[in-house]
Amino acid sequence: MAATGNVLIVGAGPTGLLLAGDLAHAGVACTVLERRAEELNLTRAFAVHARTLELLDARGVAEELVATGQRVERVNVFGRATLDLSRLPSRFPYVLVTPQYETERVLEERALAAGAEIVRGAEVTGLRQDADGVEVDVRYGDGTTGTRRAAYAVGTDGVGSTVRQALGLPFPGNSAIRSVMLADVRLAEAPREALTIGATGDAFAFIAPFGDGWYRIIAWNRHHQVPDTEPVDMDELRDVVRRALGTDHGVHGERWTSRFHSDERQVPRYRVGRVFLAGDAAHVHSPAGGQGMNVGLQDAANLSWKLAAELHGWAQPGLLDTYDEERHPVGRLVLRGSGAVLRAATVEPPALQLARTVGAGVATRLRPVARRLARAVSGIAVSYPAPPGAHRLIGRRAPDVPLCGKPSRLYEALREGRFVLVVAANDPAVTYLATRSWTDRVHCDVANGATHTTALVRPDGYVAWATDETAPDRRAAAIRIALTHWCGAPIDHHHSHGSGSLLS
Repeated sequence: MAATGNVLIVGAGPTGLLLAGDLAHAGVACTVLERRAEELNLTRAFAVHARTLELLDARGVAEELVATGQRVERVNVFGRATLDLSRLPSRFPYVLVTPQYETERVLEERALAAGAEIVRGAEVTGLRQDADGVEVDVRYGDGTTGTRRAAYAVGTDGVGSTVRQALGLPFPGNSAIRSVMLADVRLAEAPREALTIGATGDAFAFIAPFGDGWYRIIAWNRHHQVPDTEPVDMDELRDVVRRALGTDHGVHGERWTSRFHSDERQVPRYRVGRVFLAGDAAHVHSPAGGQGMNVGLQDAANLSWKLAAELHGWAQPGLLDTYDEERHPVGRLVLRGSGAVLRAATVEPPALQLARTVGAGVATRLRPVARRLARAVSGIAVSYPAPPGAHRLIGRRAPDVPLCGKPSRLYEALREGRFVLVVAANDPAVTYLATRSWTDRVHCDVANGATHTTALVRPDGYVAWATDETAPDRRAAAIRIALTHWCGAPIDHHHSHGSGSLLS
């Protein structure tokens, strides 16, 4: 039996690759098992939202990915309504349109550079767990079989997840839409808006640019519902686009086409013992809003530091359970939201179509509503539950605040894979006294700006703890309590399994 270290990840899509890179960077031995022997040069996901780009920035790969695609600040929705992303409070006030294989390439290079093992042509056929670990049965591309064992396993193996099935978990839900056409094409005439969405009662079309002269079209024809195996007819595609948008923009030169159906499903829980589910293995939803890959990447960012903390021996009791507690509600919210958008796009009665168009126009012109919509779509609005009476920032996304030292901003400091303690600028001395015993798990710096708030930011960019206390002694005591709770015993009392550090 082959031992593969601490974590087995099943599936080398974006979710599995980000998780592998995080774990390897944290000094956790991990292996990714991927059924496909070679990477297929096709892509369904193409939208990378602002919150996902922030998480990639915290891993030092956002700028590389941004260079591969096109930034889109405004999305045209149902006629004249436009969702403006340019005012998002982020370094990335847009949605990035880039093929999924570019996201996978960047994440795979990072994972391999950090020391993760990726085994292709390795199909997982069974899984068992006991009190001490997880065993998976593997069939390799050459016909041989074997068993691998690790402390934990994570299923990131998509909608048909073998891991989920091996756990005996149901995947309740229904089919949201069938026979959706996908095509990567050239256009004789570029759309006026970068992202264009249009719908009638019987036709829906969406056009997004890749930035290199190619465009992705998603189209749906109510009157021609055929199996996913049916080839895409380009005349039908042009007709549907014309009906939905008023013009087909001169579609020609297709390089790739496909059909798919979209389900709305969510597993009841994301953890069973030592096995976790993330990405499409845990939740699938309609393509509306381009949420799927983004939610999966954020699942991975939430889980990775918690697994590392557990394996290094300093996680507080119950930390691994918070993965399901925090991410399951997010998955449920995205499923409902994307489903509502899809149903609005495909509504049939003319009166309801008119109501949809007018409602979208009003919502995107009312600034408070438009702001909430933009933050929800971008992922900026995601927050996690905080205990009653907690500081207002706890559980919320941490903005990329400037710091006095180097790195000079929060998300650069997060690249070390540690917690970041951002101390109010009025008395930095107490910070270093309080954190000197947690330097392997906490990066400490002073906020570069006027503030009374001291905040402890988790490795996934959410606020773990905060205080507005300004009295040095009381603040130092509060910091020490918070660090002990979130980051374990001080280093002089700390004995871990392995390096005792989140850093490799």
